[in-house]
Amino acid sequence: MNHYAFTFRGAALRALPSGALWWPDESMLCVSDLHFGKSERVARRTGNILPPYDGHETLARLDADLAETAAQNVICLGDSFDDISAAAQLPTELNDWLARLITVRDWVWIEGNHDPGPLGLPGRHAPSANIGPLHFRHIAMPDTESEVSGHFHPKARFGFKGGTVSRACFLIDSQRIVMPAYGTYTGGLWTTDPVLMALMKPDAIAVLTGPNAQAIPMPRQRSHPRTRTLRAGVKRNA
Repeated sequence: MNHYAFTFRGAALRALPSGALWWPDESMLCVSDLHFGKSERVARRTGNILPPYDGHETLARLDADLAETAAQNVICLGDSFDDISAAAQLPTELNDWLARLITVRDWVWIEGNHDPGPLGLPGRHAPSANIGPLHFRHIAMPDTESEVSGHFHPKARFGFKGGTVSRACFLIDSQRIVMPAYGTYTGGLWTTDPVLMALMKPDAIAVLTGPNAQAIPMPRQRSHPRTRTLRAGVKRNA
């Protein structure tokens, strides 16, 4: 399995190139910010039409990760749906596909700022969760340790062979893990943004998603245009 293996607070974890976090000892797969229904919400609110294939692509990637790891436990770190209406209007094919994955596993939905209420799907709904030494929530809290969170959709951009490369990434230091967005239609916050610079320790690493899960020092020098900025608790939607 292509992954970046590391130990965090005594837990042996693997960052997968898909953007999922695998915890073999707990048989647990963790994903964040799936944003199912993104294209539907954008069309509903703005009239702009996006190709309606994001849900299929995201769910196919999740299905593949579950098959490869044989995970028996899943935790979704919030913003699994782009809003509550998107959760209610999930196409039947995707709803049935997702239900099949959930019913054979212990599945926890952590509430996000896009989907704060209970969902009409199997699984347990919770504001946060403690599993072993780790605490799982949607939005990082600056004074908290042993934390795994999402929300910010971190992205790294760096020079490579005379050009630049950008990737969604995990951010990891001794205190916390910030997960990349797993969903297909998601923006991101550069690692150079003051919010992430203040949140992560100076020796933090970025584990890049994509073809390979590769660790680099967290880029901290802004040498590129900024993407849309996300602030703690508030995200500007496309």
